[in-house]
Amino acid sequence: MKNKVSLSRRQLLILASGYLVAAPLAALAEGIYPDIHVVKNPQCGCCNAWIEILKDKGFNVTTEDRSGSFLTEFKIQSGVPNNMMSCHTAKIDGYFVEGHVDASDIKRLITDRPDALGLAVPAMPYGSPGMGPEEEREAYDVYIIGADGTAAVFQHYPEAGMSV
Repeated sequence: MKNKVSLSRRQLLILASGYLVAAPLAALAEGIYPDIHVVKNPQCGCCNAWIEILKDKGFNVTTEDRSGSFLTEFKIQSGVPNNMMSCHTAKIDGYFVEGHVDASDIKRLITDRPDALGLAVPAMPYGSPGMGPEEEREAYDVYIIGADGTAAVFQHYPEAGMSV
């Protein structure tokens, strides 16, 4: 005799909603990340170096070249505050990523899903991803930009050779 399992509509909805929540988290755990789209100056070598680092860390990266005011306009439309601007801007899973943000910080952002606009590394700190050797890194901070536009330190990177 076969056992027949029947689910109520409520049980079916709970099961389906659980799958919808768990599937993206399982994909992140397996190293499958949402596409990241990078808008950059076509002549910028450090942007290309950062893109290669992201690809090596498992991200599928698309790029778009913009110069001058067209790049600045994209940054402003994405919500990047003026004092947080750097050389390139990326969009991933509803967030912006401004400048030389480490891949691990991007992964944390899309896993934790904070109420924020995105992450930023203002200027171009030496030794940040794409900006020279990490073993010669100067200290810098990655900032999270809240939905209200305020910035707070998301991750601190000490000077190379210094203890955390």
